[in-house]
Amino acid sequence: MPTPSLTAAPPAPLSSRRRRTVLAVCALSMFLVGVDATIVNVGLPEIGRGLDVGTRGLEWVVDAYTAVMASLLIVSGALADRFGRRRVFRCGLLVFGMASLVCALAPSPGVLVAARAVQGIGASMLSPVALAIVVNAMPDPRERARAIGVWASVFGLSMAAGPVTGGALIAAFGWRSVFWINAPVVLLVLALVALFVPESRGERARRLDLPGQLLLTVVLFLTTGLLVEGPRIGWTSPAALIGYALAAAATAGFVRVELRREEPLMDLGLFRRPPFVTAVLGATAVFVALNMTLLLSTLYLQQARGWTPLAAGAATLPMALGATLCAPWSGVLVGRVGPRRPLLLAGGFTAAGGLCLMGLDGDTGVPPILLAFLLIGIGFGFANAPLTNTAVGGLPPSRAGVAGAITSTSRQVGVAIGIAVAGGLVAGTTPAGLPAAARPGWLVVTACGLFLLVVARAARPRS
Repeated sequence: MPTPSLTAAPPAPLSSRRRRTVLAVCALSMFLVGVDATIVNVGLPEIGRGLDVGTRGLEWVVDAYTAVMASLLIVSGALADRFGRRRVFRCGLLVFGMASLVCALAPSPGVLVAARAVQGIGASMLSPVALAIVVNAMPDPRERARAIGVWASVFGLSMAAGPVTGGALIAAFGWRSVFWINAPVVLLVLALVALFVPESRGERARRLDLPGQLLLTVVLFLTTGLLVEGPRIGWTSPAALIGYALAAAATAGFVRVELRREEPLMDLGLFRRPPFVTAVLGATAVFVALNMTLLLSTLYLQQARGWTPLAAGAATLPMALGATLCAPWSGVLVGRVGPRRPLLLAGGFTAAGGLCLMGLDGDTGVPPILLAFLLIGIGFGFANAPLTNTAVGGLPPSRAGVAGAITSTSRQVGVAIGIAVAGGLVAGTTPAGLPAAARPGWLVVTACGLFLLVVARAARPRS
């Protein structure tokens, strides 16, 4: 979740009731974006059967959405500052809603993946822009801090609630319903935005960095594509080697362009700060762990154990509960004692959950599975607030917005990497072989938790 710059022009005063309404409307849009990133996971087996597509094609159903959104988050914030946040927000809602309808009607995997990519374009205009609207509407720092705490809670809840919601919808109406459900929510938010959300712009609009944006998009898509397709084409095949070379060239070009621009898309000087670097990597690790858990557990429960989508989604309820309860608690801890303690809790619980899942086989009892999901949910809930605090802590307001946007981008990169790696581990595996094939994935989840302990050491202590 990007934390926008606090240098925006002060808005016209809003009543307390209207400020709360603005927060509710924007939080609802964030819930929609977060749920859509994970709601599809539990439906992937049904989508595969309905469209006759294998695991590797299913990875693109998720990664097309997250890779596009990750590559456009920063530029969407800049566009909103220049042309108006409410205007860009409404445009994002329309794009997201129309793409959702195409997803629901998709006759083939290719159409579904393309529509998911367009959904990612719309989602990129919602997440950072909505939070900027909230910050702009609440000039009082204490009220703004509480609002961002609510935002963090909604974000954690949305990511964890997706599988539960998806399982219920699929059981009742089929897999296409996970896309149909977006339409009424989008219409409701559009109406509320028209009624309650004021227009606002940045005090000084940044120039658009189109070369940097293009190169960043190329880097993300090449990286994602290599992770998804690597097992199929071979990691040392000529096509893979060409992909590595192109990714390296695009990365070098991106760094060169950004260092030469007066107003770059990404402030690379931030990467000279060890706490910022570790926070960005920590955010990536958290979402690698979460999304590997969601995909691997979905395939394991539905294919290896024969559970229904509803049962598989319901199994993640402890994860949603842990994230929902611990996200606001984490924000309180950050305010009182700094980010280190919640990061230590996040890393410890995530690693413990991964270790519990290492022993999964075809006969593992339900209680150990639910316990592992609860532990990972608790870890996820504790992670977001301290990571954002670590990324922007000690920065002037003029750089805090960009730091938050980079952290948000790294989260979506983590989603794409987690899905790609998990899919590569189990692609072509028979249902009976899924528990063994998933074991390296649970090791990665454990390693991500342990890495958060390293991030905790780099976090700024409370002054």
